[in-house]
Amino acid sequence: MTTVALMWEAKAAPGRGAELLEWARAQALPREPLRRETFGAGDDRVLVITWWETDGGPGTRPPELPDPAPELLDRPVHRWRFTSLGLG
Repeated sequence: MTTVALMWEAKAAPGRGAELLEWARAQALPREPLRRETFGAGDDRVLVITWWETDGGPGTRPPELPDPAPELLDRPVHRWRFTSLGLG
């Protein structure tokens, strides 16, 4: 098994940071990740990191958060995928 961390980051349209954060927290995924954390930054950015275990086979791609409504965003959502290389 491999651990994959998915990072989802969005910058809210001016004055809509709280609404974007509420939207991100309300998003259900089709299955539960090992862990999920939500972060915020002072310039209305929201970051959600989810951790998943996968066997790497076909069809095992972890689910990702969708894009919010365009009016909530100042720019497109950024996404990154990392594979654990172990501790140390």
